[in-house]
Amino acid sequence: MNELQKLPMGFGMALFQNPAAARYFESLSEPERRKIVEQTHGITSKQEMQQFVSSLVGNPPASY
Repeated sequence: MNELQKLPMGFGMALFQNPAAARYFESLSEPERRKIVEQTHGITSKQEMQQFVSSLVGNPPASY
């Protein structure tokens, strides 16, 4: 998971705590990953980030 080192800290930590979401994120193309990372910039709390990451599993959000 070397790619996780390049992610915003809160997002990377939330992915680390949710292995299914991390596997999903790793399976995406680079443009798809970038789009998801961009969506995390407006998230301001740990709980919101965990909810966002959980929403990636099986049903990626169109926007957050």
